[in-house]
Amino acid sequence: MDANALNNEIKELIKAPAKRKWYSKMGLGLFLMTIPTVLYIFIFHYLPIGGLVIAFKDYSSFKGIFDSPWTSMGGFKHFYTFITSPNFWTIIKNTLTLSLASIFFNSLCPIVFALLLNEVRVKKYKRVVQTLMYAPYFISVSVLVGMLFAFFNSDSGIFTRVFAFFGFNAANLMENPDYFCMIYVVSGLWQGLGWWSIVYIGTLSNVDPNIHDAAIIDGAGRIRRIIYVNLPAIIPLATIMFIMSIGNILSVGFEKVYLMQLSTNLSSSEIIATYVYRVSFPEFGGIPQFSYATAIGLFNSFVNILILILANFVSKKVSDNSLW
Repeated sequence: MDANALNNEIKELIKAPAKRKWYSKMGLGLFLMTIPTVLYIFIFHYLPIGGLVIAFKDYSSFKGIFDSPWTSMGGFKHFYTFITSPNFWTIIKNTLTLSLASIFFNSLCPIVFALLLNEVRVKKYKRVVQTLMYAPYFISVSVLVGMLFAFFNSDSGIFTRVFAFFGFNAANLMENPDYFCMIYVVSGLWQGLGWWSIVYIGTLSNVDPNIHDAAIIDGAGRIRRIIYVNLPAIIPLATIMFIMSIGNILSVGFEKVYLMQLSTNLSSSEIIATYVYRVSFPEFGGIPQFSYATAIGLFNSFVNILILILANFVSKKVSDNSLW
């Protein structure tokens, strides 16, 4: 190859790249791909926010949102009615009890499980344990509650028979309000423990092995390495997960609680979500109170936002880990 041909090839290689067209520079193709998602979120998540105005009105489906009259007390009549209702503190207490117990155990137990499972060296055994712990997560809530009623059946329930064998009263614990919170939390923990620990197991797998080697050289045993190497690696993630859980402290899952409710355990199972449902769709031909239900839901969301902001502020001051 002569010198001229070689110079031409070199010039072709170092030639400046072709100018990108304006729509390519702006990433127009990527913007177009996001349009369906943006429209979905806007239509089904942001537009309905306008309907919250009925919380400040005496809404009538015949008059519509705009023609319905405003309530007394500056529009805060329904909020005042809920706060001063006789069962307000019972509902708040039940909601906080279920929520705080769930947050505590659902935050702590996955961390402990991930730390213990990470120490298992036999890969086959580790995979079997992971599979067994992940499987319950894919059971639907309705099936899970059906299993609970079957297990605690006073005549043929397996748990009832076990209790009777040890001399306890063979009664249906699902009907006892004193055990409602325990059954709700334990069953939820059994169903979601493996799934909730996935993020922690993934984080632990990224810990630099050289740190463990250095700790071993310094004489650190397995327990010390768990405390001083593995645990600090997942603390930032655990903090974020905890803050997000705190932000939903008054938003206990409706479906499971509603399916577990009986007339005998209502004193411990009535929460904000189920109360809103009963007010919106009353039994025995009652009149739906949509404005009142919306006011309760708005009150719930407002308190959750305040608690989320407070939890994020405290976490940022204490540990430098926060959502924003």
